[in-house]
Amino acid sequence: MSGPLRIGVVGCGAISGAYFSPTRRFPGIQIVAAADLNPAAAQAKANEFSVPRVLTVDALLHDHDIQLVLNLTVPAAHASVSLAAIAAGKHVYSEKPLGITREEGARILHAAQSQQVRIGAAPDTFLGWGLQSSRKAIDDGLIGHPVAFTAFMMGRGHESWHPNPQFYYEPGGGPMFDMGPYYLTALLTFFGPVRRVTGAASVAVPQRRIASGPKKGQTIAVRTPDHMCGTIEFRNGVVGTIIQSFATWHPTYDERWPITVYGTDGTLRVPDPNRFDGPAQFRLAADTDWTDVPVSFVKGYERGVGLADMADALRSGRPHRASGELAFAVLDTMAGFFDAASSGTAYEPTAAFERPAPMARDLCLANEDR
Repeated sequence: MSGPLRIGVVGCGAISGAYFSPTRRFPGIQIVAAADLNPAAAQAKANEFSVPRVLTVDALLHDHDIQLVLNLTVPAAHASVSLAAIAAGKHVYSEKPLGITREEGARILHAAQSQQVRIGAAPDTFLGWGLQSSRKAIDDGLIGHPVAFTAFMMGRGHESWHPNPQFYYEPGGGPMFDMGPYYLTALLTFFGPVRRVTGAASVAVPQRRIASGPKKGQTIAVRTPDHMCGTIEFRNGVVGTIIQSFATWHPTYDERWPITVYGTDGTLRVPDPNRFDGPAQFRLAADTDWTDVPVSFVKGYERGVGLADMADALRSGRPHRASGELAFAVLDTMAGFFDAASSGTAYEPTAAFERPAPMARDLCLANEDR
C-alpha cells in the first residue's frame, strides 16, 4: 500500500465529528468520501471538514478508490454496513459495538477472513497514555500481582444532552453496550481472556424524556436494561466487579479514576477509559499518599489513532491493535452479562484474542506533533 489509506465514512451523525477532525493529524490516513442515509448530513460534514466527495452509501461501498470503510452508523446497522463493505472488498473500522449480537460479530469476522480484509473496531482509547501507562504499571508489577478490580460507570443517561438519544435505549444500546466497551476493552487489555462472568440487570427508568434539540419533550420507551452489574473472573485469576448504569445519581467513587486495580503490594487508580489522556496513580502498602504513574507514551491522541495504527499495520503486515478479535471478545463478554442475568448462571466466554502489543511511542502522529 502506497500513500495514505483512503477512507470512506458511512454515517455522519453526532459521533462523526470526533473522527473527521482528529484523523487529519495522522499522515497515514485520509478521508476521501462521506455518505449517510440523510444526504444533507453527509454534505454538512463534507463542507465542515473539507471532504472532497459526498456519495450514496451504495456508491461509497463500491468505489474502487476507497480502501477502508469507517462505519459510524447506529449500533443496529453496524453489522449490515460492515458486511456490505467486506463483500465489496473493503477493510472496515467500526464504531463500537462490533455488532449487537454474537452472531452478528461472528459473521463479520468470518466474512473478513474469507475476503482477506481486516476488521478494526472502536474503542481505541486504550491506545492513549492513560490506559497504556496503567497497563505498563500492571505488567511491570508495580502493585504486585493483581488480585481484584472495580469498574464503575454510573450516571443518568444521554437524553439530557443528545439530540437523537433513542438508540441508546434500544437493543444494542444501554449502558453496557454504549459505555461497557470502553471499560471491558481496558480490562481485557490489562488481564487477557475471561474465564466466566455473572450478571444482574434491570430497566430502572422505563420512560425517558428528551431534554434538548428538535425532539425536546418527546418520550422514549426504554427497551434494554439501563442498569447492569456483574462480576468477571479472568483466566489469570483476577476477579472483580463492573457496574454500568444510566439510572443513578451522584456516584460516590472518584470519576477521574473509575477503574481501580488492587494488587498484592498496592493499588492502582486507572483514568477514565472513555478518554485518551489522564494520569494513572498508585499507592503502595506503606505509602501515605498517591503518586502519578510515570508517563512514557504519547499525550494528545484522539479518535482516529486506532485507524492510523491499522493503516500502519497494513503497510508492515503486523497485527493492528484495535482488532476485530478484541472487539468480538468484548461483545461476547457483554452478551454474557445479559445471558447470566437472564439465566441466573455464570457464562463462560469462548472468544479467542491476543492481547494487543503495547502502543509504540509516536507511531502515528503527524510530524508537527512528534
